[in-house]
Amino acid sequence: MTNRPGRKRSEQSRLAILTAAYELAGEIGYARLTIEGIAARAGTGKQTIYRWWPSKADVVLDALATKADLHIPIPDEGSYAADLRAFLLASFALGNQSTLIGILRALMAEAQIDPEFWQRFRAAFLQRRRDALGVITARAQARGDLPPGVSPGTVADIVFGVIWYRVLATRELPDARLADELVTALAGPDPSAQHSTAPHPAPRKRS
Repeated sequence: MTNRPGRKRSEQSRLAILTAAYELAGEIGYARLTIEGIAARAGTGKQTIYRWWPSKADVVLDALATKADLHIPIPDEGSYAADLRAFLLASFALGNQSTLIGILRALMAEAQIDPEFWQRFRAAFLQRRRDALGVITARAQARGDLPPGVSPGTVADIVFGVIWYRVLATRELPDARLADELVTALAGPDPSAQHSTAPHPAPRKRS
């Protein structure tokens, strides 16, 4: 996220504020979250927060983007199918956290009513996740194992479209079964992937 004009912020203070925002959003919910509450938890002044972020939504957005960058790797497992599965499993593991699900829903709702925030949400989170997946599809193109007929952009549309549908429209969280289904649909079965031999749980009824 682009820094606002003013004094250069310290990374220690930034991480303390982002951690406070993420934890409080999980404890009390996004709707009850305030800049004052974030400042108190982080041990800083609210003017410090406003100097670096224009709103509580932007603080939470930065926390979300930072967590995704830290916890969702861009793996090189030797094949497109294996790379895609590892990326999906890491994404789903993070996305299955109740705090993060609540934040995703709240920020998407905020983006629908605030066009300026939508632009920041798109650049700071949505496009960054697409770019991360784009590294995997570009690597597959270079290897020659990206299947023809579906562009990298459409791969991203399918992956993140499914994720957002699960987050916003159903209570069925993504899991290893869904990762396998998406890999099969987008890359075909990968005999070299080291999948678990344990049976998948029975699918839950969709909303």
